[in-house]
Amino acid sequence: MPYLENKALDKVLNKGEDWIQRNLPFCIYRKPNSDKVQGVFQNTDELHKTEKFKEEGFVFAPFDLSKGAILIQPDERIESTHILEEQKVVSTIPQSEEGKLFHINLVCKGLEVIKSGEIQKVVLSRKIDVQTKRQPIELFTSLLNSYSNAFCYLFFHPKIGLWCGATPETLVSIKQRKLTTVSLAGTLPIIDNSVPYWEKKELEEQGVVTSFIQEKLRPYLKKIHSGALETVRAGKLWHLKTPLTGELLPDASVVSVVRALHPTPAVCGLPVNKATAFILENEGYDRTFYTGFLGELNLEGKKEVSLFVNLRCMQLEGGNARIFVGGGITAESIPEKEWEETQNKSRTMLNML
Repeated sequence: MPYLENKALDKVLNKGEDWIQRNLPFCIYRKPNSDKVQGVFQNTDELHKTEKFKEEGFVFAPFDLSKGAILIQPDERIESTHILEEQKVVSTIPQSEEGKLFHINLVCKGLEVIKSGEIQKVVLSRKIDVQTKRQPIELFTSLLNSYSNAFCYLFFHPKIGLWCGATPETLVSIKQRKLTTVSLAGTLPIIDNSVPYWEKKELEEQGVVTSFIQEKLRPYLKKIHSGALETVRAGKLWHLKTPLTGELLPDASVVSVVRALHPTPAVCGLPVNKATAFILENEGYDRTFYTGFLGELNLEGKKEVSLFVNLRCMQLEGGNARIFVGGGITAESIPEKEWEETQNKSRTMLNML
């Protein structure tokens, strides 16, 4: 099996495969721009959830946080060094036009609500089901080698399912009371490696997300510092990114910060409650853990977390892979172009299959 050729990874990958065979929960992952692959393994199949975010472990939370965040207890933790083996994979799976009319009509519905003034922005998504013969550990290794600047993971719980992904977006990092997060919005395909020209629609969307995060975090931080707007690359796509930092107030809790940030306008919309209601009523499927979040919870110290938004992901079951893609809809959106954006985003995961 090709993933066993990288001897430095054997320890973590083989244990992950063993835990799948034994039907036991685990997550193996690598943080962005790191050479360390880590694993958190639970020794029973019990389903644990966290409400106050005070426990230690690996958290895997759904889009609808009221359904409960899953916690993998750290009964065993191991890590290995990952030696990057650059991999250029081109998908042989043709992109399908299935669901195009439904998605375009969905975007049109969203535009009607936006033009009525009820909401400013709504993030609309869809799912794509494809067949794959690749094994979970093999897929995870391909993600490691293809997306060095993303949070790559393989998550399994027998009562939840098997997920993997390579997400470019941080929800929040807290270490020694220093909070770091990002505002990430806007998406364009990479063409000949040239830096993209951002239209008014993408720039406005980025501004809305940044302002929302600043206002939500203000009660929990001494001061918020906003960095310069950047154009960043994630796989085959460009995004707009604004870094945000601050020092956590002594009485601020992790759960308060998480609930303030999730869901961000980048995955939901504004106002959050109305955008969420529109999504739940109109998208036509349950996102489950897509656009939720995942990561380390108090593993390195009390009130220390490293959480990422669950984008660029897929759910695996048998020989089927379910891929999720979406985009932010504003008054400037054009339905046909929004469909094309989801097609562009789908290539990230399709290339792995």
